[in-house]
Amino acid sequence: MLKAVKVRIYPTDSQQAHLAQAFGCARWVWNQSLSVMTTTYQETGKGVSAFDMKKQIPFWKAEHDWLKTCYSQCLQQSVLNLSQAFINFFDGRAKYPTFKSKYDRQSLQYPSNVKVLSNAAIKFPGHLGTVQAKVHRGIEGKLKTVTVSRMKDGRYYASLLIDDGLEKPESSSEGKVIGIDLGLIDFAVTSDGSKYQNPRHLNKHERNLKRRQRKLSRKKDKTTNKRRKAKLAVAKVHSKIARVRSDYLHKLSRKIVNENQVIVVENLAVKNMVKNHNLAKSISDAGWGMFCTMLKYKAEFEGKIYLEIGRFFPSSHLCNVTLLPVPKMDLSIRSFKCSHCGQTHDRDVNAAINIKNEGLRILALGISATALGGSVRPKRFGRRSTSTAANPDELGSPRSICTQMNDG
Repeated sequence: MLKAVKVRIYPTDSQQAHLAQAFGCARWVWNQSLSVMTTTYQETGKGVSAFDMKKQIPFWKAEHDWLKTCYSQCLQQSVLNLSQAFINFFDGRAKYPTFKSKYDRQSLQYPSNVKVLSNAAIKFPGHLGTVQAKVHRGIEGKLKTVTVSRMKDGRYYASLLIDDGLEKPESSSEGKVIGIDLGLIDFAVTSDGSKYQNPRHLNKHERNLKRRQRKLSRKKDKTTNKRRKAKLAVAKVHSKIARVRSDYLHKLSRKIVNENQVIVVENLAVKNMVKNHNLAKSISDAGWGMFCTMLKYKAEFEGKIYLEIGRFFPSSHLCNVTLLPVPKMDLSIRSFKCSHCGQTHDRDVNAAINIKNEGLRILALGISATALGGSVRPKRFGRRSTSTAANPDELGSPRSICTQMNDG
């Protein structure tokens, strides 16, 4: 299996100067290749392969001597990465590639000839040499590629892609099953009643961020050193927020994966949800998408099952005992008494239990109990859905069983 380990590196002043040149060379090759490929397609209707673009690198080096300061394989890898970006675009996985800016995060990829000497040093080919690093975990396996990046706050990192030579473990559903309902008041509520509060990382640093952004806005001249320092101060606050959020999500996802065998969550449309301007900042700060991504890859590495149910499944609008709909409630109501079963349910725990039960049905039957295997979509433009209508009376469902008992 391929695994990535991100470690922090500490280049010297001379190594930072060399990396700045290398970042610029790789960025220039990317932008130049993107310009050539776009112009060629617009004029001829045909694309340019990565192999043909790599042939242009020697001519570019002859024209621009500063390109020779960068390791040659890094320039070739920049062209290959652009080719992969176009593949992702045509496959519908990403947008059209854009030009890179020197003001954004800078990166450089070494495809080979990199060695991890110890827990405190990494040797790179070319003029970069040996760089101090903090390798916090053992490197077991073959080192494939290494991506060196410089963040906006001035920190340097190296992402090590490792092939451990092990086969991906087969997934097994034997063990504990848990359903997770994600929210804003409580970040995650599980089907067993556990609640994990939303840390609200942005709120804790918002005052400091506001103060530094105000200082930056007063620096009108973009060429002064004071503005550069003010911009770096803002970037450091953003970096702090991102790190503490990532740390919390990593620890929580690891805890959930270690304690459970099957993990069921909702397939949330976060990009659509942030269009609500009243909740956009809170939703973005929560990091639901990042959390689900961590759960998924950690579960796959452990041979466990990560399952997403449909986003239109009404987990919050069904009683988990009878599967019958409950009246619409305001978001301020956190618990309710079901008129069908007479029990009092916690709103979030009830939703998590419904998510868990729906995941179990999908695992056992391969279909959704609420839609009879059909796809449930909201009605748009006044057209009626041609799929099977949602029905909780499926054979074997709790409502069906209750109906049979009442008839008997």
